[in-house]
Amino acid sequence: MSLRFPDPGQRAAIAAAAKAAGVSMQEYILSAAYERATAVESAFLEHFRASAARSGDAFAAEPGTTDPSTEQRAAEQQARRDLERDGRDHAA
Repeated sequence: MSLRFPDPGQRAAIAAAAKAAGVSMQEYILSAAYERATAVESAFLEHFRASAARSGDAFAAEPGTTDPSTEQRAAEQQARRDLERDGRDHAA
């Protein structure tokens, strides 16, 4: 694994963090990447399960009554805002 950093300050910060954690820079970087990937996966699965539950409820409704209620629309809008907020948090 090649550890080239165009910013010497970034390299120094990562080296200091790795040293404080008692691991090599490679291990520190790989661990951080793994933690981030699993956090993204967990968020995706959480939102997927919530979406699947809402979809299941909609399809379980009687024919002709699939128009969402005011409460369901509000819940969907809140879920969308939560998802957009989580996307911004993970993009940082």
